[in-house]
Amino acid sequence: MIDSRTDAARLPRWLLDELSTVPSYDGFAGVDELHAGLRGIADRYPDIAGLRRCGSSRQGDPLWCLTIHRRPGEEPGAAPEALAFGLPHPNEPIGGLTALHLAERLCSDADLRARLGHRWRIVDCADPDGLRLNEGWLRGPFTRAHYARHFYRPAGNDQVEWTFPINHEDAYFDDPIPETQALMRLIDEHRPQLVASLHNSELGGAYYWLSRPEPALHPVLQEVPAHLGIPLHRGEPEAPDLVLLDDAIYEATALAKVYEQTRQRGEPWLYGGGSTTWYANRWGALMLVSELPYWHDPRAAHTDPSGITYAAALAGNAEAMVEVAELLTRTLAAVERHLLAPDSPFWRASRFFARVLDEVGPARLARSRRPDSARPATVAEANSLALNVHEWRLRYCGILLRALRGEAAVGNVRAPVRAALGEVEQTYATWLLEDAETAELEPIEIRRLVGVQYAATIAAAAHLTGTL
Repeated sequence: MIDSRTDAARLPRWLLDELSTVPSYDGFAGVDELHAGLRGIADRYPDIAGLRRCGSSRQGDPLWCLTIHRRPGEEPGAAPEALAFGLPHPNEPIGGLTALHLAERLCSDADLRARLGHRWRIVDCADPDGLRLNEGWLRGPFTRAHYARHFYRPAGNDQVEWTFPINHEDAYFDDPIPETQALMRLIDEHRPQLVASLHNSELGGAYYWLSRPEPALHPVLQEVPAHLGIPLHRGEPEAPDLVLLDDAIYEATALAKVYEQTRQRGEPWLYGGGSTTWYANRWGALMLVSELPYWHDPRAAHTDPSGITYAAALAGNAEAMVEVAELLTRTLAAVERHLLAPDSPFWRASRFFARVLDEVGPARLARSRRPDSARPATVAEANSLALNVHEWRLRYCGILLRALRGEAAVGNVRAPVRAALGEVEQTYATWLLEDAETAELEPIEIRRLVGVQYAATIAAAAHLTGTL
């Protein structure tokens, strides 16, 4: 049983009992393991569960959806729908395990199905192609170096989460990738009341996104991570000017509002495609995104003064981001004309994140000069901005390194490629040493991570049916 580390008075007994069902894991699951797990559940519970192929990846891998009815022979439309899917970003594998555990518990426990009151559609892996490119680190060792050297995150227009179609004023995108189209079909066909997109972060603490305030649900979402010994995230948010609905709960803002805010700031619309939240909003779905880190850092929740200003913390982050962007941009410029596999996922991602980093540094430096940034930074803010440097340079230059090594692996011995590989290898080794000396982080037990996502998902479903 998972040990309680805080007062669990705000967690209902049934939810505490469900947390005790989460098993131990010795690693994360790859694509084939996830698919086999979902197939096994369907085979064990044929009276209430059915597995069907709901789409294909760009490279031909099947996408599977398990439907779970409340009771055998239930008629269509007899219950509200819920959709949960893992791996909307393929470097975020907690959700695959969560999807399997959710499916197993729903199928094996009629009382739980009755309490939650939904018909469920569960997709184990929304991006199998991308997950296969992360499989080098899924079984450990769970060190920062091993993780970073085997990390992959797709370019923006290769991401499932950010290629939903949008059409709002001059914000337009109509080129969803096949994996996104599969989710679109599920959303449009079943019009879910609840959509649980099973993301995770990397560093910091636990936090959530909700598409609308649900005050009765907030305390439970906040208490679950604390109960499992994971701090809430109170540091720098993913993006500036986000709306905080409650402690560690952000608003997954609707498209029209995001567009208006962007225009009010005088900024161009830089999004490509849209998010699941924006798409599912057409059917009034409650969107829940549960974000969990891999490494434990108690500083993520500390709101005491750090001893430096927020401006100084932002400026230090910005300066480092400019350095990382410069290495990416310079390397790409040096090798672009000499590549043998220029359209590989690693090169597409490297180009995309070079552009992202090129914008992030100057934007954060500009924010550091605003009058409201002269305030003291909290420990959580200063720490998250400092660790974000390690996170991003190891992530995105790690992808660049994999791209360069891929060129070497297919026989590219051209001088610019060899020189770039040598420089990036040397710089990356230095950054790994600095990360090891600075971060001082311990990996979080995987069952605790799955426990948070699982509990948050079923709590949201119970909240919507009045049984929380």
